[in-house]
Amino acid sequence: MIRNQSIVNTQQSTDTTAILIGLTGGIGSGKSTVARVLSQMGFPVYDSDKEAQRIMHDNPCVRSQIELLFGSDIYVDDRLDRKQVARMVFSNPESLQKLNSIVHPAVMFDLKQWMKKDRTEYPNPSPLTSRLSFVESAILFQSNLDKLCTKTICITAPLETRIQRTILRDHTSREQVVSRINSQMPQEELISHSDFCVENDGSKEISKICLEILNFCSNFAV
Repeated sequence: MIRNQSIVNTQQSTDTTAILIGLTGGIGSGKSTVARVLSQMGFPVYDSDKEAQRIMHDNPCVRSQIELLFGSDIYVDDRLDRKQVARMVFSNPESLQKLNSIVHPAVMFDLKQWMKKDRTEYPNPSPLTSRLSFVESAILFQSNLDKLCTKTICITAPLETRIQRTILRDHTSREQVVSRINSQMPQEELISHSDFCVENDGSKEISKICLEILNFCSNFAV
């Protein structure tokens, strides 16, 4: 439950230490939509999946290790063939573990560097936005990014809602969506690891879900 506390704080905090909040959730939960709205509200948001793709393309050390693991032809037209990688690791847990051991530490290092950046460039400055940042990751706990977070928040939704959202979004089959859900950490386990959970079952606007998150964060971030 959320304490009845407003996110508005009229006293300027003298502590400018950045606070990182982990934002996670299974496929179809709507965590990316929540992250996007938080970004529009002026909060820095690190999209770990997007940044991992950039790192696998731009980081020569990471790239060379991936080529050693899967072969130099895994990059097609200077882009990592993600579908081919997915096929290669889907039935080979050892290959997936090796890939993760390459990418996860690089993403963690990149996130640490991102946290050091100047936050004055972001809109709507306030005591909360100047200190609070978010990292969005479906594999927050598996990648150990939660170790860098002050608190972790899980976005949840009923299973059938998640399935239907993903079918509509990705134009794919129910069987494929269920297979992807089953390959992820179960939602119940994500909840047990998280400090706070918000349900996104479609009954309330995303902006209201964001306000619930910010009310929770205001208890320790101002």
